[in-house]
Amino acid sequence: MEFFDALETRSPEVRERQQMAALPSLIAFAKVYAPAYAELLADVDAESVTTREALARLPVVRKNELTERQQATRPFGGFVGDWRGRVARVYSSPGPIYEPEGRGADYWRTARALFAAGFRTGDLVHNSFSYHMTPGGWIFEAGILALGCTVFPGGVGQTEQQVQAMADLRPDGYAGTPSFLKILLEKADELGVDLSCLRKAAVSGEAFPPSLRDALAARGVHGYQVYATADLGVIAYESPSREGLIVDEGVILEIVRPGTGDPVPEGEVGEVVVTVFNRDYPLIRFGTGDLSAIMPGTSPCGRTGQRIKGWMGRADQTTKIKGMFVHPKQIAEVARRHPELGRVRLVVDNAAGQDRMVLNCEASADAELGEAVVASLREVTKLRGEVAFCGAGTLPNDGKVIEDVRKYE
Repeated sequence: MEFFDALETRSPEVRERQQMAALPSLIAFAKVYAPAYAELLADVDAESVTTREALARLPVVRKNELTERQQATRPFGGFVGDWRGRVARVYSSPGPIYEPEGRGADYWRTARALFAAGFRTGDLVHNSFSYHMTPGGWIFEAGILALGCTVFPGGVGQTEQQVQAMADLRPDGYAGTPSFLKILLEKADELGVDLSCLRKAAVSGEAFPPSLRDALAARGVHGYQVYATADLGVIAYESPSREGLIVDEGVILEIVRPGTGDPVPEGEVGEVVVTVFNRDYPLIRFGTGDLSAIMPGTSPCGRTGQRIKGWMGRADQTTKIKGMFVHPKQIAEVARRHPELGRVRLVVDNAAGQDRMVLNCEASADAELGEAVVASLREVTKLRGEVAFCGAGTLPNDGKVIEDVRKYE
């Protein structure tokens, strides 16, 4: 089999139609099941949410709101209904934020990503994600088992013992961070242990630069990225074509302007926002805080799903200026008041010995507009700022709304 299932090769039009048709039921369920969504979506007619435009009008739920709600209502902040007996495991991420795992097979939808990375029934997989408190190890184990593979739960640390286990058991594949795989292979070299059995790897949890990918490939280990979070499970994954990450069939992905819920044009960098079809934990328009961009077209590998460029940084660029926090959503509010500005970027420096903020705008110089923008900056941020006009297309397309270039030498 070349593909995990027929969903991966649906026409983009059929996929969009089927996902949009499934949205009203998901939203109606969430409003009844999860008290938080009963509040957040109280005025939303679920049956009317059948397009991306309608979905984009719903609020984005971000990590900080999840944390605040969980602190007020343990353990899940009202985003999970009657969970006792329904939830198989509860995990903890920094914050702390508690995440549930339902009882369904391959709850995190990992098998599809592993299949694209070359894993097949009968493989023995050395899993070096953590099994302690956080769900990383379990996210990958669930997919490994769903594919009919066998798992060795290596977890983190104890490098020599893990290398010895690999030498004895001869695994076909590895799941874990790419940096720890490099450490394991280097330790094997140091100990004179042959790990040529290892031919494939599914890596996640950190950046996977081309230099490391190529170094592993030179040793015969072909690694593929899996983009997943503890809240959402698998969001996107790499295929053998290595042209971007393919969005998982179980999610709807949007790219929005940081600090807002407004979708950006295809190709523009923004925050990854995900709606997941998961009735145990039905997160709708969940802001990951990660930056990426949608790629045009479909993958040469034959999978027809939407593609993203991969992880491109963090969207939360909040910075402190003269004792005041300035947030991306505040800069977005200034831009919303003055739509003629185009793309904007707040640059913070201290070249003259004190903090200064300059709002760079892709618009023609206009003294009257400049004064109005300065006034809006002052009103929204409570700080004085300047405005600099620049030509269209001159600001970098990297998702940054606030750039802090201050030096403290």
